[in-house]
This record gives sequence, structure tokens and C-alpha cells, in this order.
Amino acid sequence: MSASARTAAGFATSLIDGGRCQAATPTLLNFNHQEHTVNKDQTKGRVEEVKGKVKEIAGKLSGDKKLEDEGKLQNLKGRVQAGFGDLKEDIKKAV
Repeated sequence: MSASARTAAGFATSLIDGGRCQAATPTLLNFNHQEHTVNKDQTKGRVEEVKGKVKEIAGKLSGDKKLEDEGKLQNLKGRVQAGFGDLKEDIKKAV
């Protein structure tokens, strides 16, 4: 029986055996996992990007040039903030 088949069989058995989450985790998926953290600048920036894009599209669809421009600016601000957050994470990893 291959390693993946044994893992799948163990996974299925543990689910049938009471469904304990700890036992149900397949060992095959436990590869070298690097923890990826997200800081608040990354999160807020990405949210602002999406909100800006929505405004931009709404402005285009409605013919409202002011709303479209507002959305483009908000999207750009979000990208800058997210980029700043990415830079902070890169510096944290390097140190």
C-alpha cells in the first residue's frame, strides 16, 4: 500500500472512528508549511482596493465620471497601503 493510500485510509478510519479533528488531519498534507501573517495595512489596503474598484465600475456603468475617478483614487490608495504592509512583512522576515 502506498503512503498516500495509507494516509487516505487512516483519514477515513479516523472519520468513522468518532470524527476527531486531530486524528482526521492527513499526514500527507503536513508539508513544510511557512506561516504567512497578514498585517493590518495589508488587509485594509486590499479592502480599499476592492471598494475603489467597485466604485470605479459603478461610475463607469452609471456614467458618473466623478464616482469613477473617486474609485480609481481609492483603489490606488489601497494599493499603496497594501504595498506598505507587504514591505513591512518583508522587513520583518529579513530581520
